[in-house]
Amino acid sequence: MKSGAAADFAVIAHRGASGHAPEHTWPAYELAVEMGADVLEPDLQMTRDGHLIAFHDSTLDRTARPSRSPTGRPGGRCTGPVIERTLKELRTCDVGRWFNEAHPERAHPDFVGLQVVTLAELFERWGDRVRWYPETKNPDEAPGMEKALLELLERYDLRNAAVERGQVLIQSFSPESLRHIQALDSDLPRVQLLEADALGERSAEDAMAEIADYAMGVGPHRELVDADFMAAARGHGLVVHPWTVDEPAEMDRLIEAGVDGIFTNFPDRLLAKIGRTPPGTPGEGSPRQR
Repeated sequence: MKSGAAADFAVIAHRGASGHAPEHTWPAYELAVEMGADVLEPDLQMTRDGHLIAFHDSTLDRTARPSRSPTGRPGGRCTGPVIERTLKELRTCDVGRWFNEAHPERAHPDFVGLQVVTLAELFERWGDRVRWYPETKNPDEAPGMEKALLELLERYDLRNAAVERGQVLIQSFSPESLRHIQALDSDLPRVQLLEADALGERSAEDAMAEIADYAMGVGPHRELVDADFMAAARGHGLVVHPWTVDEPAEMDRLIEAGVDGIFTNFPDRLLAKIGRTPPGTPGEGSPRQR
């Protein structure tokens, strides 16, 4: 990749540097920033009391465990739908310990006891010093999610930055959610996510023509990206950010295809691929260095 192209290419930290640290936690986001990722991706779930948190699943079961009290006894309930819990209730859950269980080779004691992070806290921490790629998850089950997101963009002075220089791209698998955002603020950049089977019987050309009516970009599953897909996207002026790509050979293929950026759990690998950091893995030590 030429140096100029590398500078424009977006390295998108999928749930933070989630290959090295528990997804959507401070260590994952901090590590992504330290590595030099261009964009942080917070998936959004809404709590019962209206907070937007960075959390992928609609339920707590996969990544939440009851926190342990000083006596060693577990805390509150950490199963079931996120939207049925208040933020205070969710703060009783440990969202880091699961990573040590699932990835013992990358485990770290500091991951135990991590709490959920709100979008407001992320914006407070980094503001316009990084780029953002929030995703509205399960918007049909969380009425008002889009409005809450736009209010936070205004509160943290990110709305104009999003419009003027693409500081924030709003993504969703839901066309309805993106169209709702379009109705609320048509100038905000929007990106349509696509599952591997999203095209069905449609041609890439037909799909891109429809998406271009309400979005400026497309986030396809990596398997969708081929010459026809890229030609259709380019023909309608859409940026292309495939997900989620961790294998170097697939990174090479997509870079060669001409995509504008890639979602990855391992930003360090992708940065090395495009020549923006030396090859290698993070050093040993604290979770911010793993």
